[in-house]
Amino acid sequence: MSDKEPVARTNFIRQIIEEDLASGKHSRIATRFPPEPNGYLHIGHAKSIVLNFGVAEDYGGTCNLRFDDTNPHKENVEYVEAIKADVRWLGYDWDDRLFFASDYFEQLYQFALELIDKGLAYVCELTPEEVRAYRGTLTEPGRDSPYRDRPAAENRDLFQRMRAGEFPDGTKTLRAKIDMASPNVNLRDPVLYRIRHGVVHHQTGSEWCLYPMYDYTHPISDALEGITHSLCTLEFEDHRPFYDWVVDHVSVPCKPRQIEFSRLNLEYTVMSKRRLTMLVSEGYVEGWDDPRMPTIAGLRRRGYTPAAIRAFCDRVGVTKADNLVEMAALESAIREDLDRSAPRAMAVLRPLKVVIEDYPDDKTEGLAVANHPKDESLGSRRIPFARELYIDGEDFSEAPPPGFKRLVPGGEVRLRNAYVIRCDQVIKDEAGEVVELRCSHDADTLGRNPEGRKVKGVIHWVSAAQSVTAEVRLYDRLFSVPEPGAGKDDFLADLNPDSLRTLTGCRLEPSLADAGPGQRFQFEREGYFVLDPDSRPARLVFNRTVDLRDTWGRGGKS
Repeated sequence: MSDKEPVARTNFIRQIIEEDLASGKHSRIATRFPPEPNGYLHIGHAKSIVLNFGVAEDYGGTCNLRFDDTNPHKENVEYVEAIKADVRWLGYDWDDRLFFASDYFEQLYQFALELIDKGLAYVCELTPEEVRAYRGTLTEPGRDSPYRDRPAAENRDLFQRMRAGEFPDGTKTLRAKIDMASPNVNLRDPVLYRIRHGVVHHQTGSEWCLYPMYDYTHPISDALEGITHSLCTLEFEDHRPFYDWVVDHVSVPCKPRQIEFSRLNLEYTVMSKRRLTMLVSEGYVEGWDDPRMPTIAGLRRRGYTPAAIRAFCDRVGVTKADNLVEMAALESAIREDLDRSAPRAMAVLRPLKVVIEDYPDDKTEGLAVANHPKDESLGSRRIPFARELYIDGEDFSEAPPPGFKRLVPGGEVRLRNAYVIRCDQVIKDEAGEVVELRCSHDADTLGRNPEGRKVKGVIHWVSAAQSVTAEVRLYDRLFSVPEPGAGKDDFLADLNPDSLRTLTGCRLEPSLADAGPGQRFQFEREGYFVLDPDSRPARLVFNRTVDLRDTWGRGGKS
């Protein structure tokens, strides 16, 4: 999969954009990706990134990166930098169009004064609990706040004093004056501003103690940036009337159109930022970039490629209907990419020593092996073959099950890219565990089949003396059920206890000693793996990205 492989895309959002361009409603397209910097981005955000930046790219428009930083209690610079790194890693660039909602705090404040002067906003002194009680229900209208009819001059004075810091947190809010009887609860005089003392904002420091709400900030930010199509997920559909109300009642330069699409829900994981934060803060995973996490940072560390994630997002598509996407679809995307791009290597994860007794003790052969069976451009390497080797312990059985095509006592098997060997003797320790196999080889089978017999099995191996030692982390799905927490009070009860198995003392072919950070390989017969950032020259660490095939889909775990 090339980094910029063209993908045929069509969806209702693109149809709207094409109609707007054809009708002359817009001569240019401008979108934005507006994350809140209160955590790391996950695969659901990747869908929005691919959509917003992809639409802008395909129609010759622009896409801004704008941080929704209106809640400084939960935000920090770490998240800002992580989000920027993730967007760039996925292959997108905002050029000079990096913005923060906090860039517009003064303008937002002036627009609030405009609403006050128009009689469309008022300072309310109801407590949060009272506001909820006055709001009504889905079947009953709300009640007007006793402060709703304050004169505009009094509201302006109080609002200016709120900015000056005269009032404690929670004592006053600024609310829009719309309709307390509206069937849409979001139009029942929503809060525009609240007071927040004692918090240092990562962009504005201690300059403000008055912070705008997201639903007020977002449409104005879009309008100030000249956004034409404000693309967001379906949970904001009921908020669209207020979005339109805001841009209709303040003096912004344009009126963007909000369009909603279904969010990405993925099996065997959670997308709630609250739940992801809990997994990190309570130590169920080892940080936001834990390879079991659905975060972009976690997927990157696990070995996923930007091309695979973009392809997955394109395949999932953009619709109005919520659905649960199979994890197999994401895993299929990375398998397809790495099958084409990842060089092959041999790694023995559960070493069992093999001594080829009829092979000279002082001889080592360098066997030429292609790095990829279908791509000659990836070149070749030489693998040392010697008298003492390691094979995987799972490739030998004294009591083989039906269909077992690997090594058994008295049986033959081919060593990949090398000779056919026969197991002549099994060596066990005092506990009865197999610790070594004594074998012989057919010297005429290098690169050719043996005479007069058929050998069905092929297993991988490494030279004992020349191999390098590594730790291998076998990552699996974080949860053991497709919908964690469904029908339960505690989603943590569905955590997969086998989501990480760490193997030490693994033996790898010597070429892997030179692997670079983030370099990906197919370990033959084992799966796709990536060098972890924890690696050091004397301590290699590889993470399993994905198995060679979907073992979950066949009713079992990898």
